Amino acid sequence: MLLPQPKVFITGASSGLGAAVARHYGALGAQLGLAGRRLDGLQDTAAGLDARLYQADVRDAAAMQSAAHAFLSEVGPPDIVIAAAGISVGTLTEAAEDGPTFRAVMDANVLGLVHTFQPFIGPMTINGGVLCGISSVAGVRGLPGGGAYSASKAAATVYLEALRLELKARGIHVVTVAPGYIDTPMTQVNPYAMPFRMTAATAAAKVARCIAHRRAYTVIPWQMAWAARLLKWLPIPVYDSVFEKAPRKPRGLPI
Repeated sequence: MLLPQPKVFITGASSGLGAAVARHYGALGAQLGLAGRRLDGLQDTAAGLDARLYQADVRDAAAMQSAAHAFLSEVGPPDIVIAAAGISVGTLTEAAEDGPTFRAVMDANVLGLVHTFQPFIGPMTINGGVLCGISSVAGVRGLPGGGAYSASKAAATVYLEALRLELKARGIHVVTVAPGYIDTPMTQVNPYAMPFRMTAATAAAKVARCIAHRRAYTVIPWQMAWAARLLKWLPIPVYDSVFEKAPRKPRGLPI
């Protein structure tokens, strides 16, 4: 059940799913802390909402510490922390120029979770709450041309599972949401069909429902959940034959 005027801290709130989640909770009267790399995007998201803005990159542990401490000082311990920031871009191991991109993706999608949650765990132990990490269906199997992204999301899912067990006895719930395709700038560059694609607002409502019900791990939408189960259990020869020549995420995108 959602508390009256809950305190919610969200990363990746400059655009995409993070912005949609912020608007969802903002419409319910939440006191928001919005973190993101682009101040103009944060300002657009926050229009008409009770929000405090923190320009910060989740890859920067010191910046996230500063943002968290400011929110704790101004608002108090959050009831919900949602780590929605992430980077999605095509990569090839053979391309030396993609080395920095691999690091950026892993830093944002895995260490970004750590940097987001760490400052809040101690303060949240008093009254409990929810830490929600956004993973992806792309972490279920390795996608050609998307090694960095698939690996990062697989790592994120396993990290969040470990964190859930670590914090269970302390009254802090850890919720993992693995979306399929969401209509955001991150996917609008994809040169291939995206089945079961959701609007950002629809995805945000589903994320909020997972948080409200304290669901440990959920793939959204339900159609993609069935597809993920099938992908997980496909024998390697079958998976390889189907996906070896699958269309790939573009490389060289801005990160």
